[in-house]
Amino acid sequence: MMFALPPLVAEPIFHLGNFAVTNTYINSCLAVVFFFIMGLILRNKTALIPRGIQNVAEGILEFILGYVDGVTKDRKKSLKFLPIVGGLFLFILFSNWIGLVPGTGSIGRHLLVEGHMELVPLFRPANTDLNMTLAMAVFAVAASHILGIMAIGFFRYANKFIKLGDIVKSFSKGGISIMVAFIEFAVGLIEIFSEVAKVVSLSLRLFGNVFAGEVLLTVLASLIAFLVPLPFMFLELLVGLVQATVFAMLTLVYLTMATAPLHGHDSNVETLAPENAH
Repeated sequence: MMFALPPLVAEPIFHLGNFAVTNTYINSCLAVVFFFIMGLILRNKTALIPRGIQNVAEGILEFILGYVDGVTKDRKKSLKFLPIVGGLFLFILFSNWIGLVPGTGSIGRHLLVEGHMELVPLFRPANTDLNMTLAMAVFAVAASHILGIMAIGFFRYANKFIKLGDIVKSFSKGGISIMVAFIEFAVGLIEIFSEVAKVVSLSLRLFGNVFAGEVLLTVLASLIAFLVPLPFMFLELLVGLVQATVFAMLTLVYLTMATAPLHGHDSNVETLAPENAH
């Protein structure tokens, strides 16, 4: 039995007004519903001595919190970052894994696509949609900037990228201080481009790996439907875990770096000025 290779763009299954509900959007909604139900269960069955599902949830929470502590070295920061980092990790992991459930990619509707009737799958892994991974990447980077501004103040944070203040101060110092200030101004502009690069790398890495896995399993299922794809499905379980971990860890690093106190940015000109005077 031959399966068509999955397209790069998610396929719409039906429309709600002008809003196209795609197969990847359905999978992401399933993940949201799952965590919503789990939250309600845990909220209503919280006990002082954890048992069953509460025990599992607290174990996962403590495990993730331990990793966050290892990066931040600050429990207050860890508790602040945990909802963002832990939420992204669990959502990406669950979305990747439910994409391996039998029926994903094979159960669908016959719809007219570009003039031809094709079987459009009802379910596709959510992270095979670049819109989804891009949205999460934008959220992660934007959250790092917002928390960075809250931690060190707007003007001090903005001075990491646009160092006009250092240039103005350098004119009163003269000499090498002016040159250093202009170099730091150029470095600050490069930092702005690096923020865009963060979004691109985060989104494309996750999308590329999950989409490649979907294509691989589709090709294998087309060639030999039984037994042979099983090892690759276990491999995709590992890939899903690794990709969720990488995305969450990079987000954690961005958050930690953005909220770190500034050392030397404001004082570079001042520290170099006396050397110039000698």
